[in-house]
Amino acid sequence: MRIAILDCATWVSPALEKYDSIAAMITKWLAPHLIGDELIRVAIGDGAPTVSVHDFDGFIVSGSELGVYDSPAWMAPMRALLLDIRAAGKPVYGICFGHQLMADTYGGKAEKAEMWAAGVRQFRVDGETFDAYVLHGDQVTRVPPGSKVAGSSDYCPIAALTYDFPAMSTQFHPEYGSSFVGDVIDLIDDELPGADGARARQSMQQANVKSDLFADRVAAFFKSHAPDS
Repeated sequence: MRIAILDCATWVSPALEKYDSIAAMITKWLAPHLIGDELIRVAIGDGAPTVSVHDFDGFIVSGSELGVYDSPAWMAPMRALLLDIRAAGKPVYGICFGHQLMADTYGGKAEKAEMWAAGVRQFRVDGETFDAYVLHGDQVTRVPPGSKVAGSSDYCPIAALTYDFPAMSTQFHPEYGSSFVGDVIDLIDDELPGADGARARQSMQQANVKSDLFADRVAAFFKSHAPDS
C-alpha cells in the first residue's frame, strides 16, 4: 500500500528543531508494523498541495497546533479530500487534530475544550486500558452520524471513533515520545493554567507509555482495507 501521511503541523520553534517532522514520528512508530508498505509525507502545513484521493491507497491525518475553526488555505481542500476519501471507500486514520477534523467534516463537532490536556492520560479503547501522550486544547463534542465511540477517558468522552466506512481516529498521540512531549509542555507553558501545567509534568514522571502503542491496531486496519485484501 501507498499511505499518505497528511502532515498538518505548521509551527516552527527553535526549541523543537532537533526533532523530525510529525510525519517522520508517525513513520518511525508505524512502519515496523507495515513491512513492505510505503508511508509518504505530504507536508500540508508547509504548503504542499492537497493530494488527490486517487494518488494513494490510504491516508493518515496528523496532529496540528491549529483547530478545525481556523482557516489556513489548506483547511477547505483538506475537508474536501476527507469527503472524497469517504466516497472512495479508502482507509483513513486521524490523530488528535486529525481525529477532530474528521469528526467535524463528517457531520460531528469539534471545538475548544474547557482545559488544555498535556502529558499523559489514561484511555479505555475496546475494553483495554492504557496510558498515552496528549497535547490538545480542543475536543470532539458531537459524534458524527455513522460513527461510534470506541474509546474514552475521564476528561475526554469521545477519545476514539470508528466509522461505518474505513475510518478510525484517536485523540491521543501514539506516535509521540516522552522527550518531545516534555519539550512541547515547556513551550506552551504560558497557555497552561498552573494546575494543568503541574499535572502535565507530574503525569510525565509517572508515565508508562508503550513505544508501539496502538501501532498493531492501526496497521491491521490498513491491511484489512488494502486494495487486494
